Amino acid sequence: MRVVIAARKSDLAKIQAYQVGHALISKNPHLDIQYHFRESLGDINNEDPLWKMPERGVFTEDFHQGLISGEWDMVVHSWKDLPVEDRIGTELAATLPREDQRDLLLFKKSSYSRLLDSSADIQLLSSSPRRAYNLQKALPKLLPGLPQKLQFTAVRGNIQTRVRKLLEGPADGLIVAKAALDRLLSSSQEEFSTGRRFLGEALDQLHWMVLPLSVNPTAAAQGALAVEIKRERPELQQLLASIHHAKTFVVVQEERRQLKNWGGGCHQKIGISILDRPFGRITWAQGERDNGELIDTASLQTHSSSTRPGDFYPKEKASNWFTRESLPLGDDVSAFNAHWISKAHALPDSVNLSRDAIIWTAGLKSWESLAQRGLWVNGTADSLGEQEDEKISVLAGRELHWCKWTHDEGEMKSRSKTPLKTYKLRPNESLPMLNENTQHFLWMSGSAFKLAIKQYPWLKDKDHWCGPGHTWTLLKEEMKKSGGLGTVSLALSYEEWQKKMQTIPRE
Repeated sequence: MRVVIAARKSDLAKIQAYQVGHALISKNPHLDIQYHFRESLGDINNEDPLWKMPERGVFTEDFHQGLISGEWDMVVHSWKDLPVEDRIGTELAATLPREDQRDLLLFKKSSYSRLLDSSADIQLLSSSPRRAYNLQKALPKLLPGLPQKLQFTAVRGNIQTRVRKLLEGPADGLIVAKAALDRLLSSSQEEFSTGRRFLGEALDQLHWMVLPLSVNPTAAAQGALAVEIKRERPELQQLLASIHHAKTFVVVQEERRQLKNWGGGCHQKIGISILDRPFGRITWAQGERDNGELIDTASLQTHSSSTRPGDFYPKEKASNWFTRESLPLGDDVSAFNAHWISKAHALPDSVNLSRDAIIWTAGLKSWESLAQRGLWVNGTADSLGEQEDEKISVLAGRELHWCKWTHDEGEMKSRSKTPLKTYKLRPNESLPMLNENTQHFLWMSGSAFKLAIKQYPWLKDKDHWCGPGHTWTLLKEEMKKSGGLGTVSLALSYEEWQKKMQTIPRE
């Protein structure tokens, strides 16, 4: 069987087409695949910002007629480039597993000192209204020195062109889709060696930061590939079924459905990201519709609910259970080039990490605290737990030796990281008073819960909430050991917990 796959002419588009072709060959060894590469309207017009161009598929519409006429059999797209409306005569028939959907900030090392100058305007290259809207609010808290003035300037061209414009121009930083850079750096074909080498050398001159989805939801379907075919081609549908990743397809279609409901497209200031995890589905959406309506959503829909109705109080956060006592640092920090920070205070002020060391935090609060101390943070688990894969081995370009900065009872169950225990938790003499009439409790710390359930055994029959990750695992283990009737459920944040409480009926 002979199949012609079409795509744009850029290195990235070719790599994506080859990924689909190689996946098909691996399942169908006798398949004869040919490729057709051409420019789209968006490639030909490389000057106008995307928001000034026609709204419908500036990178994809040119390929539609070729499918209808039979000039080629399949087109491989970056799914985020496709309009949210269905196209007449064609269908999106398959996708591969999704790559990292997050955005990436590339920042000149030569501009680092400007971050510490409160009067400096930090200039960032991006043509995305969504990125400018999200990051104007979020990024100042994440950058060292906490700069107050960000300016966004439109930039066009392929990834290599945009990186070159950053290095050779006056701008300080550039924002791109991380999946694009990952694919280019991971390519093995000789035809991409020049671009791969250029990007590798460019990264030596740049700091990079993986931007968290919780404050910067991305374009719908970002990081996913779409394979478009003509309708009523059952032989192609059957062929593509052998490589189709249904889980990615469902999530991406849901992102696009919600974006369509908001009237969205790449011209609007709307980002939406959905993560499907074993414990449930997380949705982050943020932006502003054309009519001025603001969108700000963070929710976690568990795959199975264990919550039962009961009385509740609007706020019962457990805090101030411990006093921290510093411990001497006995390990040689220079042995590690990657640092997982469980809490900002776990990293002593006296420790000077290399500027090129990778710093990863458990959540945003720790990131913001470290940024205030002048540290460049590369990314975060976004309060989803230690089991979250950082997905940075390609970016790092070297073998990573991880340590985890934590307290004396801190554990690292998900992956091999050497614990550096820099403080001890001492229970306070006077512990918080909890009300036995309260049914639902929100916990930010597994250690606090372990101490609380010893102090108040009746907690075993209550309903408890926490974020995903190690705290959730610990609460479930402690509740199982207690033999109580209570439950453990998930909430992303205190605000989401409040909303969930409002939907639980009183007995």
